Amino acid sequence: MDNIIGSILLLCLISLTNANTAPTIHQDLYRICEDTPIGATAFTINATDVDKDPLIYILTGSDASYFEVNRATGEVKLKLPLDRESGGILEDLEAIVTDGQLDARKNLIILLRDANDNRPLFVDSSYDVTIPENRAVGTSLFKVEAIDIDDGVAGAVSYRIDEVTPTAGSGLFTIVSTTGEVRLAGSLNYNTLSTFYRLKINATDGGGRCFRDETNYHSSAIFTIVTVLDVPDLNPVFENLAYSGSVKENSAVDVSVLKVTATDQDKGIGDSIHYSIEASSVEGLFKISRNDGTISVLAHIDREVVGDTITLTVKATESKPNIHGLEASTTTTVLINIIDVNDNRPKFYKCGTSCEEASHFTGDVLEHSLGAIPINMTVKDLDKFFSTRLTLEGADKDVFSVEPAVTMVHGSVVLQVRQPQLLDFEEKQQMILQVIATDEDNPAFKSTATVTITIKDANDNSPTFPNNTYRLTIPEHSEVGTLIATITAEDPDTMDQNKITYRLFPDSTRQFFDVEETTGRILVKNKALLDREVRPVHTATLQATDTSGKPGTTVLEITLTDINDQPPVMNRESYLVFVEEGSMLEVKIEATDADEPGTVNSQITYQIAPNDYSFNFTIDPTSGVLKNNSALDREALSPELNGRITFNVTAADRGVPPLSTSVPVIINVEDINDNTPKFETSNYNFVVKEGEKGALVGLVRAEDLDQTTDFNRISFSIISGSIGSFIIRTEADERGGYRGTIMVDPDIELDFESNRKQYTLTVEAADLEQKKASATVDVFVIDVNDERPEFKPTAPVTVKENTTISEVVGRFVGQDKDGNHSLVYVLESVTCSCNGSWTPCNWFILDPTGGVRVNPEATVDYEECTQAMMEAQVVDEFTEKGQNNSVSPGQMVINIEDINDNAPEFIVSDSLFVVVSETASKGTSVAGVTATDRDTGVHGQIDFKVTSVQFRDDNNNKTTNMRLLFEAVTTQQRDLYVGIIQSTEGLDISLRGKYLVTVAATDTGSLSRSTVLEIFIVDASFKVELQFTRTVEDVEQNLDDIIRALTTATGAAVQVVEIKLQSLEALRSSPITVMGVYFVYSNGTALNSKEVESMVSSPEHYPVLFGLGLRYIGGTTEVETNKDPLAYVLLGIVVGLIVVLIVLITSLVCTRRNFTRKLKAAKAMNSAKMMTSDNQKNGAVVPGTNKYMTEGANPVLNLNIDSTMVMDLDQETPDVDKVSLDSLDYNNDEMTFGEGTKHNMLFEQEEEERTSRQEYDEPLDEALAQRIMKKDKHKVVFDNMAFSTTEI
Repeated sequence: MDNIIGSILLLCLISLTNANTAPTIHQDLYRICEDTPIGATAFTINATDVDKDPLIYILTGSDASYFEVNRATGEVKLKLPLDRESGGILEDLEAIVTDGQLDARKNLIILLRDANDNRPLFVDSSYDVTIPENRAVGTSLFKVEAIDIDDGVAGAVSYRIDEVTPTAGSGLFTIVSTTGEVRLAGSLNYNTLSTFYRLKINATDGGGRCFRDETNYHSSAIFTIVTVLDVPDLNPVFENLAYSGSVKENSAVDVSVLKVTATDQDKGIGDSIHYSIEASSVEGLFKISRNDGTISVLAHIDREVVGDTITLTVKATESKPNIHGLEASTTTTVLINIIDVNDNRPKFYKCGTSCEEASHFTGDVLEHSLGAIPINMTVKDLDKFFSTRLTLEGADKDVFSVEPAVTMVHGSVVLQVRQPQLLDFEEKQQMILQVIATDEDNPAFKSTATVTITIKDANDNSPTFPNNTYRLTIPEHSEVGTLIATITAEDPDTMDQNKITYRLFPDSTRQFFDVEETTGRILVKNKALLDREVRPVHTATLQATDTSGKPGTTVLEITLTDINDQPPVMNRESYLVFVEEGSMLEVKIEATDADEPGTVNSQITYQIAPNDYSFNFTIDPTSGVLKNNSALDREALSPELNGRITFNVTAADRGVPPLSTSVPVIINVEDINDNTPKFETSNYNFVVKEGEKGALVGLVRAEDLDQTTDFNRISFSIISGSIGSFIIRTEADERGGYRGTIMVDPDIELDFESNRKQYTLTVEAADLEQKKASATVDVFVIDVNDERPEFKPTAPVTVKENTTISEVVGRFVGQDKDGNHSLVYVLESVTCSCNGSWTPCNWFILDPTGGVRVNPEATVDYEECTQAMMEAQVVDEFTEKGQNNSVSPGQMVINIEDINDNAPEFIVSDSLFVVVSETASKGTSVAGVTATDRDTGVHGQIDFKVTSVQFRDDNNNKTTNMRLLFEAVTTQQRDLYVGIIQSTEGLDISLRGKYLVTVAATDTGSLSRSTVLEIFIVDASFKVELQFTRTVEDVEQNLDDIIRALTTATGAAVQVVEIKLQSLEALRSSPITVMGVYFVYSNGTALNSKEVESMVSSPEHYPVLFGLGLRYIGGTTEVETNKDPLAYVLLGIVVGLIVVLIVLITSLVCTRRNFTRKLKAAKAMNSAKMMTSDNQKNGAVVPGTNKYMTEGANPVLNLNIDSTMVMDLDQETPDVDKVSLDSLDYNNDEMTFGEGTKHNMLFEQEEEERTSRQEYDEPLDEALAQRIMKKDKHKVVFDNMAFSTTEI
């Protein structure tokens, strides 16, 4: 029994050991971005199996179609695009994970995250409003609302005003960015500002991102019109200011003077105006019409009473109250000039502060004088315009004249002396005459005034002196104020008695002498300047002047007498004598005295002033000869004197008191060479370091006892032991001797390592006469470290930009000639070549061992700098002497290698792209983009490509994807790449809105950026048809003038899309040419036909266009969508019936005339065989047909028919047929059918010939009938589409 139980337990244990465990799914909730691209990983099913069995992953459910699962890994990729707004949660999705035996199932929930893929849409299609012009600033005008169905920030809409038309109104409106409320920000004005404004309002969402890192924003725009209403808020205004008029004095009452006009400034109101006179400078003279503003005379006017001008204040008042309930009014000033009438006689006045009428005037004049005599007389005529003549009467009238003789102004009257010789005070003291003023316009108007002239006496004599010359004497240097003489003059004029003044001339004399102005006393003025030795005699002119300035003169000669005032003067400033010691000298001292010769004042004696060395010399007192008493010895003198003996010699005169002077005498005792140089010691020992060029070794000293440098100057020289390694320089020392500086030769470096470590020199000292002495100098050389390190050449290295390597990119290598050295490297500078200039940078660092590395804290950028230069110093740390660094720094050039690390960048442009749909075709350029790439070479090459095209419809504000209607053509302009956007096919002319063209710029490294171009289109509804009463050729010939006139009238760009003939019927009468035109502004707006007609109809522009043949302006009919299909069916039935009716009628007519026309064609052969047209192909051409006379071309024309019989020219043949048959005689030599000609008829002939032409039923009849008339005329080109096919 126990064995059975054990077996069962063993079987159970084995069974449990082999059991399989099902997989486990750990996660059922996943979040996915709705903009996850197809093929990208959405999520990975998180499942495990404890048995470590390989798992198989499966997705089921209706939402499984969005995904594709990797059965082996559980990685789920997106298969269909997601849209959160259609459903934010995917719930019908089951994950199945199996290990092949057991499986696990779990319902998955997929939450879609918003990716901001919707743009805001405005709730209403229009927000147009009408507001009065006096609406208060800050008032809310209207509110726009846009809805964005995105979630969170991406669904938050902000508003802004992008554009206001006209642009002058940009500051008048604001919008609350969060609510869309549009408010008035500035004052409106119906009259001075625009009467309407077009606002472009933009709604932009808050932006968002999900799968991609780049945040995107969406926006929409809507146009709204704000119309301004006029209100009566302005006062009336007078026109044609300023107002002035004229009226004659004494004019009759009610005479009209002038008319004033005022208008209401409120152009939209136009109220009537009432006029009144509010004030007048003179009341009661004028009145004004209340309704029309005419000002007229109210009462009698006297200009002499009221003045020349009357000023009126005229008021204009509106008939209706304004917005404030008041009658608006304004005033203006009216000036009325009163025209004068001659009704007053001239009168005389005396004028001061005021003018008073007078008849007697006085004046005075100096005898024998000319000029004007003021008499304070003014003549006036109260009339405004007058001419007064002035004349003189009386016994003395010939002595004077009156000025002015004729005057037309109120002015002063003066008398002019004509005969001054008759004005003699001694004969006559007074003259009386009359001045008569006569009005030349009316001689009966005159006045008379009496003038009394008093004659005054004149001074006419000059002062005179008794003698012409006075000779005077005075001692030199007399005291100031010493009287020399008193001299006076006489003048017989009584007015000059005791009033004569005196003065000395020339002015230079007055520095020595002066004269009292009223007495004539001559005095000494300057004692010091009266020097006989300088100037013994002075000459001056004494002038006497009376009260009238008349002068009289006499001559003064003043002689100076001598006094003893001049000391002796040495002939030299000093005497310098050179004499060798032991020799004798003889020198003559000389002096002069400027006092009068031959007197004691000028006799001179000489003597020596005593001092320490004067006893060695003697001087003769009379002759001044100086000699030495004994031989001179230079060594006996103090060395400080430098052989120089100085003493003074005095020269004195014998005057009272005696005067003297002295002169220094300098005796230079010249030295002779009688001493030999001596060294301080006979042996010197010095040490010097190796390797020092020009190093100081030591100093030796020697002295020569001679006092002069010519004999005690010593020069040192190395006469032995130097071996060219040493030099010696001689220089004087402060103790009076000389020292020799021994130095290493500047061109020699002593080397301790050589065999010579000691030098024994023999130094010699010699004076100028080669008296010599010598000494021995021992020099010992000691060792030093004195070599400077240096760099080995360093090759350039290259480093790629943006590199992060830490290894050494280059290395400096140095060397040192010293055996014991330690070299370290020090960074001096790093500079980078950026935009053509070198600037400091920190891209590289230097190791002490010479290794160059990239600075980990800096980024190497080729676009910023293309090359780096590192400079470093190598330093020897063991240097003992001299500088331890290299003579010149080491340099390493580091070239930066460019990599493709910059995506192209678009250059933002303010350009607005507009295209007329009808003008676009394949290859039409409609826009352009510009981009650059900071990379260089092949990395900077850019290629443009249009990646998507969308269209935003203005009718419903919806955006739809379209096929690629545009392509990009890449061009290069220097460093810029330009993408020209061209259309790949014609555009739909019925669409209204704009294309959104996405253009990508990609470089060679597949780095790219995109931009969206807005291309506004002008649809067919803006096409304007202009009708001209000219042929197509005339319109095309004048096309430039027509476009220029249209551009001037509208200010828009004019695009002509077609020029065509209006209809075939028009060809038979007068030609009407239709031109299809678009008028487009640079901001994308276009004009419709009504707007064009309004602008062109201006009197300024219409005459020009009328002269060019413009007749009518019309628009194209818009294509209506959503028409009733039943209307089209009924219209088709009607058209079909009409076509059937036309066919039946045509068949009846053609049946009757068919046979006759065949015979006409036979007759046409006569002309066809002579055809020379290029269109003739191996046979004759039948005029009026497209057939030829070759075999088989037209069987009818090959029949042998008697044309005379078949034509049947009898009474029953219609006249029109006869004419048509005769038309076959048309001169086909003058007919040309061009392949590229237009379907119209051009007759190149004179206007008078065209107007006098005979009327015909058919064009072919007319052309053939004129064959005879135009044989000698110029060529005619005929191409009529209506007859281009055969009529046979």
